[in-house]
Amino acid sequence: MLQTFLSPAQGYLVDRFGPRVLLSLGAALTGLSWVLAANATSVFALYITYGVLGGIGTGIIYVGVVGMMVQWFPDKRGLAAGLVAAGYGFGAILTTFPISNSLNASGLSHTLTLYGIIFGIVGILAALGMRRPDKNMPHVAADATAHGLVQETRDYEPREMLRTPIFWLMFVMMTMMSTSGLMVISQMGAFAKDFGVKDALVFGLAALPLALTIDRFTNGLTRPFFGWVSDKIGRENTMLIAFGIEGIAMTIWLLFAHHPLTFVLLSGVVFFGWGEIFSLFPSTLTDTFGTKNATTNYGFLYIAQGVGSVLGGPLAAELHEITASWNVVFGVVIAMNFLTAFLAIAVLKPMRANHRKQNATNAALAARGSAA
Repeated sequence: MLQTFLSPAQGYLVDRFGPRVLLSLGAALTGLSWVLAANATSVFALYITYGVLGGIGTGIIYVGVVGMMVQWFPDKRGLAAGLVAAGYGFGAILTTFPISNSLNASGLSHTLTLYGIIFGIVGILAALGMRRPDKNMPHVAADATAHGLVQETRDYEPREMLRTPIFWLMFVMMTMMSTSGLMVISQMGAFAKDFGVKDALVFGLAALPLALTIDRFTNGLTRPFFGWVSDKIGRENTMLIAFGIEGIAMTIWLLFAHHPLTFVLLSGVVFFGWGEIFSLFPSTLTDTFGTKNATTNYGFLYIAQGVGSVLGGPLAAELHEITASWNVVFGVVIAMNFLTAFLAIAVLKPMRANHRKQNATNAALAARGSAA
């Protein structure tokens, strides 16, 4: 929660003091949180060290790096944001087995200390290589129009952005997609058990762990993939496709969830239609409100992920408790997927086009006034 709800302040500090200082601080806090957690003697101490310090540190790094990527690559903004978001997820693949081996060989305290030091040092060294793009860096891709991209040359201050309906539409859309995905993630074990597939074998492996493994892979892969697609065909068109895929996959998944093989395969498709929110929304936001305050602006939008994390699990559990059925839970998720896809193509796309035209008109009038 600290990672998301403090993101506007974290983004502002990155924009204000630069990426090297803040990302180094984020890496130091993240590493320190592990080292201090190694010596925690109570649950409260664990919350303060690993929870508070770790949440603040990783929040600075995530928002800061995404903010940098959307500034550096105007023609590959979706792909750049997607690669960063994928790295955030795929990073666990590199460390899971070494950490597991260290836990078995040396215990929890030693492992937390060792990897806290490693993460801190590596993160700080990486942060020292970060810098803002030059002021002459173009804000708009040269072929933006040809690829259906609506990109602004004007930079919006956060307070200006927060007064626009476009931002709040995007906030609602991201909240719905975040909530729907986390409703599924939080209850995978529960409904796999109720569907009778939790311990069934698929390709010689238990269905639930196999599904979760595939989900992690597709959830990471979709971020750069659909980010790249959005650079080619436009953000809203890609949202329609991706969110629609998740809605269709969820519908088929509900119908065939009692079959272990389809449970495993379709779960991967579902998450292939979800993870791209972490590439599509930051790139769309920067296209709309400019690059100067991109990190701060994305910090405000990223709160939607925090809202989704608060709503997702409890909402799914409460709906199941009330109805004693997963059908309603799936139905709500499917409805949010299709509604967000509709909003992207039918509401967000024309709103952003009109926003661009209005800014162009205002710029032309200002130029005439200056000439006069």
